[in-house]
This record gives sequence, C-alpha cells and structure tokens, in this order.
Amino acid sequence: MTPRHKRLVLAATVLGGTAVAVALVVNAFRSNLVFFYSPSDVVAQQAPRDRTFRLGGLVESGSVKRQADGVTVRFVVTDTAKTIPVEYRGILPDLFKEGKGVVAQGKLDGEVFRAQEVLAKHDENYMPPEAATAVERAHKAAQESKTTLQGVQP
Repeated sequence: MTPRHKRLVLAATVLGGTAVAVALVVNAFRSNLVFFYSPSDVVAQQAPRDRTFRLGGLVESGSVKRQADGVTVRFVVTDTAKTIPVEYRGILPDLFKEGKGVVAQGKLDGEVFRAQEVLAKHDENYMPPEAATAVERAHKAAQESKTTLQGVQP
C-alpha cells in the first residue's frame, strides 16, 4: 500500500469515527430534550402524547385533593384559559400552593397528566421571612423618625 492510500484510509477512519460520535451525541441530546407546554397547548394537542414534557401554569384554587394513601395528590393546572388535571405521587415542594406557579414533568395518560416531578415556582418578589421582618422593622423605624422630626420646629 502506498503512502497516499495509507493517508486516505486514515482520513476515512477519522471521518467515520467523528460521524459516529456526532450521531451518538445528537441522539442522546434529542432523547433527553424536554419541552414546556401550557394547558392551552395541551388542549390544542400540540404536546406529545408518547413523550415526557413539562406542563406549566398556575395551580387552580380549590383543586388540590390529597388521596387516602397520603402520597397521591391531584390538582388542576391552568393558564387562565384552559385547565389540565394532574396526578402526582410523591412529596410536594414547600412552595407548592393553590394560586401559585407550578411546573410538572411527566406524560399525558388520556386526559390526565401523570407527573413524575413537580417544581413550585415563586414570583420575583419572594423574600425569606427573616428578610421581610427586617425590612418591615426598618420601614417602621423610618416612619417613626420621620414623625419625630416633623414635630421638631427649627
């Protein structure tokens, strides 16, 4: 085999190996990709029926029902236009509340969304209780000092 043929075989081998590696990476990426859909998207049948996806919206007030087994929870997610019933088996996050944002990951099972994971969202105005108390005390102190200063005549 001539040196030219050896270089050609080496280049073809490297190119083939690179193509296989890229194909494996793209396949792994595609299979782990999870899209986000609103209840309106799900009702319009834009969400996949056979794949895992994320459903996001607000937990409808009065919809949270805990089952007798103590682990299963049913609630309704809404985007204020459409609603989707959700069933989840597991411990809910501390921030999970009616009327608050939620993202559930799972699959559709008929008309019910079977969640495998539930993430509670808080708004951008969230403040830990300790910080809220400190801000409230500082606000009261500022109001008191302003009232005191107004009473003093120069």
